[in-house]
Amino acid sequence: MSLRVLLAGGGSIGHVSPLLSLVDELRRRDPDVAVHCLATAEGLESRVLPEHGLAVTVVPRVPLPRRPTPTLLSVPGRLAEAVAAAAGAIEAVRADVVVGFGGYVAMPGYLAARRRRVPLVVHEGNALPGIANRFAARFLATAVAVSFADTRLPKAVFTGLPIRRAVADLDRAQERSRARAEFGLAPDAPTLLVTGGSQGAQRLNQAVLGAAADLAAAGIGVLHIAGPRNVVDAPEQEPRYVVRGYVDRMELAYAASDLVLCRAGANTVAEVAAVGLPAVFVPLPFGNGEQRRNAAELLAAGAGLAIDDADVDSAYVRTVVRDLATDPARLAAMAGAARAIMPRDADRRLADLVGDVAAGSHGSGSVPR
Repeated sequence: MSLRVLLAGGGSIGHVSPLLSLVDELRRRDPDVAVHCLATAEGLESRVLPEHGLAVTVVPRVPLPRRPTPTLLSVPGRLAEAVAAAAGAIEAVRADVVVGFGGYVAMPGYLAARRRRVPLVVHEGNALPGIANRFAARFLATAVAVSFADTRLPKAVFTGLPIRRAVADLDRAQERSRARAEFGLAPDAPTLLVTGGSQGAQRLNQAVLGAAADLAAAGIGVLHIAGPRNVVDAPEQEPRYVVRGYVDRMELAYAASDLVLCRAGANTVAEVAAVGLPAVFVPLPFGNGEQRRNAAELLAAGAGLAIDDADVDSAYVRTVVRDLATDPARLAAMAGAARAIMPRDADRRLADLVGDVAAGSHGSGSVPR
């Protein structure tokens, strides 16, 4: 009989993307696998998951106030409602295993798995775990998978972060010419990729635009993914400078590039490391510092650089970034260091773990690195 899986993860693309990569791997192994998902009505997962052909049960969103407020008094009742909805989904699909990736939708799924006595696998995407995953790892989970080797959670095994197979299987050198032609980039110029993630980053946009003339003078091409909501015009008379609002095939952007200036979200760090693309990381300045921690292992290995958001400006781009982009020996060393850190088969490792847990064969130990 085919596996029946209930998945819970949402609120951001950082939770949804590895979920979808796991689904793709499960479907490759067994086209008849039954996959059902939990979603909140407000989360992007309620739109993205059905677009991927996935059935969804909507559960109430239950944010936990960070400070004592009257809203805190309503949390138990709203959480009970969400857990009941998640438990109903588990019962309806007769799930063999629940797999959670964090976000508001995760905690109801975790508690419902315990209520229905269904084994639970938790996957933590960031180097610094979120509240729901910390709680579930300690008290609820059968097994815990982590994206970064130094993440400390009970029961943790290192699988890496599942990424799309089109990225994981990318041969940058083989695809470089085709990718540069696709974007209209110069075929032989060192090329800088600039991306602020799915929504873009205004500070990165401004810093690179202000250094456009200096990059051009150094013979550097630029593929600037500004973000779908940001209007950025390519500098006049700079044919090596290509601006796109959004790119849906990031593997081609990676193949076209020799260096990337980017944020340090977990998916970005995992993808650029897996394909061996040297990076200059600009971690988001808010949150609990998870973005800098996401990049920490790459930085320690010499596979990337990092600069604080407040310090990245055009002067930095026209000096540090320009000098790195025109140093092929250093870029090659950084690329090799990156590839050694992040596994390309995290989707397969996580699918193995899910299958083992569902079959009742999971024991202590770790997935080999």
